[in-house]
Amino acid sequence: MKTIHILQVPVSITSYEEIIDIISKTIRNNKKFSVVSINLNKVIKANESNEVMKIIKSFDCFIPDGISVVRTSKEINDRITGIDLFNRICDEHKKIGAKIFLYGAKQEIVETTKNNLRRKYNDIQIVGIENGYNKDNNYLVNKINQSGANIVFIAMGSPKQERWIYENKNKINANIFMGVGGTFDIISGKLKRAPMWIQKLGIEWLYRTMKEPKRLKNVPLQIKYYLKLKKERRNIK
Repeated sequence: MKTIHILQVPVSITSYEEIIDIISKTIRNNKKFSVVSINLNKVIKANESNEVMKIIKSFDCFIPDGISVVRTSKEINDRITGIDLFNRICDEHKKIGAKIFLYGAKQEIVETTKNNLRRKYNDIQIVGIENGYNKDNNYLVNKINQSGANIVFIAMGSPKQERWIYENKNKINANIFMGVGGTFDIISGKLKRAPMWIQKLGIEWLYRTMKEPKRLKNVPLQIKYYLKLKKERRNIK
């Protein structure tokens, strides 16, 4: 899997099919593989914090999630969103041999996510759930290990979910670790995903900001780094 760097942040040149194949082989060979979604928000946090940059670079796969990241390099042919990869993994759970653990969000959200996934994907093995408010990390690690899960999805927001993976993946017997941000909120029905036309225009960030006005405080920094990416685009072939 080829990797390029955009404002020092690694981005993988890959496809959904390649990632699914790697996940399947990783589980079969009992190895470990961690996935992080790279969007404008991740680029900002990594460039504003050496710790976050170190954590992100510790992952194995850096999917080009944000449209501004995708458009920075002509080498990136496909946008791979975290929620769509999540759904692909669930859809191909039998091929992958997936036993899934869901960690994060409020209790009612993660429970509804589990139930909705079971209705949508026949025979999907969701072997455990835990809300994101449990502060006993030893309990959580033991619960995941006892569940027999080989895929752990973590919905805690960034960089909290990436930091958790960084600190705990070697304590856990699972093979695949992926932070999924607000995916549980969407799967559970709490939030709606942006309409397809907005997704195609690459302005999902604007849609989310309109839905969650608290995000407005981040706009100046987003504009600053968006302009940096435009400049970077001229420097990357």
